[in-house]
Amino acid sequence: MGRGKIEMKKIENISSRRVTFSKRRSGLFKKAEELSILCDAEIGVIVFSDTDKLYKFASSNSSMEKIMDRYTGCPASSDHTSVQNVAQSLEVNALKDEVARLRQVTGRMMGKELDGLGYKELQQLEHQLTEGILSIKNKKEQVLLELLQKSNMQIEELGKKSSGGSSTVICDYKSVREEISDTSLSLGLSVATSQQKKIPKIECTSNDSGKLMILD
Repeated sequence: MGRGKIEMKKIENISSRRVTFSKRRSGLFKKAEELSILCDAEIGVIVFSDTDKLYKFASSNSSMEKIMDRYTGCPASSDHTSVQNVAQSLEVNALKDEVARLRQVTGRMMGKELDGLGYKELQQLEHQLTEGILSIKNKKEQVLLELLQKSNMQIEELGKKSSGGSSTVICDYKSVREEISDTSLSLGLSVATSQQKKIPKIECTSNDSGKLMILD
């Protein structure tokens, strides 16, 4: 009577499982040794038991360390390389699509590539551009005011150091108003919008007190 086919599943009985492991491990190492001798192949086998005990076999014409070094230095398999190439290709295509989208957005911000946009999309684009222009204009006004205030502070310091008679230097920011008006008109904005902030007039005196007077 022939031997019945063994069902491939985990052996639940611990003693039986360990006996089977010992027998099959010995058989595996024997087959590996035969293959190494018959075919002059370098073979390394590593096995861990369920108790985490290490068993290893290396062909007689080599060593486990040499085999492992050869394995780690071996180039990737063709299948792995193919998967990597596909992943890289997908990533490159995604980056190209993103670059094309950003170029389109930049072009529309410059008034180009507007074909295909509906009324609502054009209105939204106009709103975004208006907000951006106002933000730039406000920052420009702030920088101009800071520069003029710094200049008047320097004039005040010179007045304090002066030993001569008193003299008065008045800066009424007229040039700032003209600059803001010119900027607003060139951008298509109303002058009233650009002059929402009240711009002061600074009077610098070079008398003994060296006061800096700010007039509305």
